[in-house]
Amino acid sequence: MDVFALFEGRVTDALKANFPELADQAELLARVVVEPPRDVAHGDLSTNAAMVVAKPLGKNPREVAAALADHFGSDDDVVTVEVAGPGFINFRLQPKIWHDVLTAIAEQGDSFGRSDIGKGEKVNVEYVSANPTGPMHVGHTRGAVYGDALAALLDYAGYDVTREYYINDAGSQVDTLARSAFLRYREALGETIEIPSGFYPGDYLIPVGQSLVEEFGSSLKDKPETAWMAPVKQHVLAAMLELIKADLKKLNIEHDVFFSEKTLHGQGGDIDLTLEWLRQEGLVYEGRLDPPKGKTPEDWEDREQTLFRASQFGDDVDRPLVKSDGSYTYFAADIAYHRNKVMRGFTTLIDVLGADHAGYASRIEAAVKAVSGGKATADVRFCQLVKLLRNGEPVKMSKRSGDLVTLAEVVEEVGVDATRFMLLFRRNDAPLDFDFALVKEQTKDNPVFYVQYAHARTFSVFRNAARDLPDLDTSPAALAGADLSLLASPEEIELIRTLGAWPRQVAAAARAHEPHRLAFYLHELAAQFHAFWGKGKDDPALRFVNDKDPTLTLARLALVDRVRQVLSNGLGLLGVTAPQELS
Repeated sequence: MDVFALFEGRVTDALKANFPELADQAELLARVVVEPPRDVAHGDLSTNAAMVVAKPLGKNPREVAAALADHFGSDDDVVTVEVAGPGFINFRLQPKIWHDVLTAIAEQGDSFGRSDIGKGEKVNVEYVSANPTGPMHVGHTRGAVYGDALAALLDYAGYDVTREYYINDAGSQVDTLARSAFLRYREALGETIEIPSGFYPGDYLIPVGQSLVEEFGSSLKDKPETAWMAPVKQHVLAAMLELIKADLKKLNIEHDVFFSEKTLHGQGGDIDLTLEWLRQEGLVYEGRLDPPKGKTPEDWEDREQTLFRASQFGDDVDRPLVKSDGSYTYFAADIAYHRNKVMRGFTTLIDVLGADHAGYASRIEAAVKAVSGGKATADVRFCQLVKLLRNGEPVKMSKRSGDLVTLAEVVEEVGVDATRFMLLFRRNDAPLDFDFALVKEQTKDNPVFYVQYAHARTFSVFRNAARDLPDLDTSPAALAGADLSLLASPEEIELIRTLGAWPRQVAAAARAHEPHRLAFYLHELAAQFHAFWGKGKDDPALRFVNDKDPTLTLARLALVDRVRQVLSNGLGLLGVTAPQELS
């Protein structure tokens, strides 16, 4: 049950009833929202309806608001309705509405908050997509967790989601990786090696060198690079991909599709086909680009080249597709790859990129508009850097990866739950300080502990009830039959209102592609639950378990159980466990 969606429907119906000329104004009415007021003293719900429709109606917003207020004066679910400010309408609801929320949570269980707002739209979420040249590091970890939580959120909201990893296996970095692995191969054969600057020095390539020996023996040792490059490259890429999958598995992340960039290249490949299609559509031309503003890069070439009309689709400038040596630019591959996604039927393409790709958004959005004829949209999301600290001091680098702290090291030290929750407890596009000491503390200053402790505390309340009222039936059937009308104190109604906001939070987070909103919500719900529990220590009338009043106790246990359910639903969406006890 989504109270806000319920009343959005009622407000829309009221507008149509009072102003029939709005009956066919679906686009206008879609701008009407019902949300919590900024100040809870103003009521339970607030709507902007009057201000949305006043101008098209040629009326003063307060005049429209007054008509709506009169309409809702006879609504049995509304206690009071008031017009405020320039035309806001504030509602205070009957307690029964909030009690119905508790009933809905019990009935829907794990599905409370699930919706069909996505209506089965095909969405491709491409995330991580790190170069397959080594283990995942903490920079990749943030994008991995964000993308995975976003995919889970969209699936929960009724979208048809595909989780995709783009393997960058066609660039020069893969040749460098193969040469680095070949050095480890020679090392495994007994040679003393020296790793040149620019190669990959990490220890993770030592077992790759050993496995090359197992597969090829010494047969590659004295062959020229032209002979060993292809088999070594294939071998090391397979090994790196398995290493990446194993690292992601540590965070419980699995992709549906691993798409190889190599498949785009070659004669008759997707890039060739895409450029031919772009030419037929008149979206490619031969021309010159103005030099970048400011300092001209050393590699700037003032030459005629093949350009994509990106500016026609909202980009700042047109983009080169072919390098001076005749090979394709990275952007040519990007266009072909996104066209491939469109041809697979996706209408929303979400790319999760690192902070070093800032500036890519406009060109990707332009490409998707072009190749889809405007029928698909691209949303490029950037994950800012993670600064690793220990008691406020920077963390030293990893020997295994060569120069960076690995995903595996982070998970090994703090666990999956802390890693995932803390990386989601901030907007993806904001820098993040990740302090190992803080995320291992069992204090209210540690957000993941604070939320998980709230979930564990709900089980503690039930254990206390079994101790103090051993004859009280607290089975699901008994809780379903509890007298919820007894839950009428301001503290109880406030907590239920927060529970009732969960479906709205899920829908809003899904539409905005912002899973961090769920982490914020869970922290707020946990704070309210802990606060209620704390008030019971000072005021016996507010205790969850009252051995003198089993009927009230059962009603409050029903409330506690609903808090447990929503916390469990939310933590599950974020990929974090919901423990019954904390050690």
